[in-house]
Amino acid sequence: MKKLLLMGNPNVGKSAVFSRLTGISVVAANYPGTTVEFTQGSMNIEGEEALLIDVPGTYGLEATSKAEEIAVDMLKEKEGEVVINVIDATNLERNLHLTLHLLEQNIPMIIALNIWDDAKHKGIEIDVKKMEKELGVPVVPTVGVTGEGCKDLVSRIREATNPKVAERSEEERWKETGRIVDEVQLLKHRHPTFLERLGDASVKPITGIPIAAMVMFASFKIVRYIGEGLIGNVFEPLFDKLWLPLMTQLSSVLQPGSFLHAVVIGKLIDGEIDFGQSFGLLTTGLFIPIGAVMPYVFAFYLVLGFLEDFGYLPRLAVLMDKIMHRMGLHGWAIIPTLLGLGCNVPGVLACRVLEDRRQKLIASTIICIGVPCVALQAMVWDLLGDHGIGYVGIVYLALFVSWVILGWVMNSVFKGTSPQLIMEIPPYRLPSLYTLGKKLWMRMLGFVKEALPIVLLGILIVNVMYYLRVFDVIADFTAPVITRIWGLPKDSVMALAMGFLRKDVAIGMLGPLSLTAKQLTVAATVLAMFFPCVAAFAVLVRELGVKDMLKSVLIMLISSIVVGGALNVVM
Repeated sequence: MKKLLLMGNPNVGKSAVFSRLTGISVVAANYPGTTVEFTQGSMNIEGEEALLIDVPGTYGLEATSKAEEIAVDMLKEKEGEVVINVIDATNLERNLHLTLHLLEQNIPMIIALNIWDDAKHKGIEIDVKKMEKELGVPVVPTVGVTGEGCKDLVSRIREATNPKVAERSEEERWKETGRIVDEVQLLKHRHPTFLERLGDASVKPITGIPIAAMVMFASFKIVRYIGEGLIGNVFEPLFDKLWLPLMTQLSSVLQPGSFLHAVVIGKLIDGEIDFGQSFGLLTTGLFIPIGAVMPYVFAFYLVLGFLEDFGYLPRLAVLMDKIMHRMGLHGWAIIPTLLGLGCNVPGVLACRVLEDRRQKLIASTIICIGVPCVALQAMVWDLLGDHGIGYVGIVYLALFVSWVILGWVMNSVFKGTSPQLIMEIPPYRLPSLYTLGKKLWMRMLGFVKEALPIVLLGILIVNVMYYLRVFDVIADFTAPVITRIWGLPKDSVMALAMGFLRKDVAIGMLGPLSLTAKQLTVAATVLAMFFPCVAAFAVLVRELGVKDMLKSVLIMLISSIVVGGALNVVM
């Protein structure tokens, strides 16, 4: 099978081109011996299957980060037979520097002159034929988000060639870049568009902070509106009308009171199955992840995907850079934080983009402590919303304050430096529905594969432990913290223990305990902070190593005891 490397600077639309060339079936993998992730997928070249590897973005072949090191290694170790070099047509000079460096590596190459539509809108004219002659390789204008030019790109891959350029010095390379740009590019005067003016305003503190506040407020409003709409109009009716009659018949067959009934159906509430409280494998075990949580996850990833493809997230990173530096990080760490609002697992995984172990430890820990996943948020709104939005606000405020203070404390305790934020900001552009839909599909598929088995396993384990009265022993052992410091009843220990498996299910288990609004607020905050769910825990071990993972978990336990106790006293 032919192998191709998709290479280019960061933020040149490389992922959009990759998406157009490979379709749905893609696989993410780590480069051997590292935690740096890349994506690969199959594509068809005139009836022949080929493997396309989306190489981490790099500005040059003198690597300055781990991701760039991997990009260089892939190239030098001949991981691919052809390089598809993706260039941002709106920033030709910066991009051609890497192109010239690639031409010196003696590997066949073809150029995708991407973001061609924005270049035309900005009054940038590029003579493609002259550019081909100057570089000695095929050049194809493309628009990755719409697919324009991608068919031509594939049809010309067999023309990929290498002009066998001699090695140049860095100074010679930049001089040649400038000469080529002067030859092939013509700039025409034009007025800035609304999106360009909005892009500039998004990174200036005086206008960017209000814009960020409005974006976050609107995002959460949209997520809640879509999530609640799907639950009330689609999922609850489906479970009540289609699944409930089947479970009712199965309940009578298994006989209420038997061990099998307790595990599969759960407890009957007033003689009937309650999907929120029965806590059986086929009742609560299916309803919580699919009927109560998945609609919010869908809405969150829809909004996040739009913000990603629109180009807002890099601007948010620039805006947050000063604040994040006080926490030992730089602005880009806000991106893993936002991903953590969907699920802590991709949030922790995204910390790979940070430069050293210290930053990864700080970012991963404060994500697991102060960033509630959307599944947990859904259950918090469900349980506390009826008591008033003020109690929901207390949970969010406590987690946000903990996120800031712990970041500052960890930055003081774990000594080190915080590198400056150096990144390219892409122009605002309207997302492609195709790319947005594909990204949403892959993320939802990942959620179902991860969440459903863990929820079912967790409920099975908890039911067996409850049947064997294991929780009575745990409740007695932890009573000083649970009852005296947090002010919660001993019965809540089962829900807190369940938090290690799935925090959203754990919150749901608090419902039948008849807790006060204050107790629910304390319990929800503690559950969010005190320990990562099993999936996030596994990722922490893999990403941080055992030693740093133990540091992270110890910080979580101490902070949850302190914050839970403080809320119990103050409220």
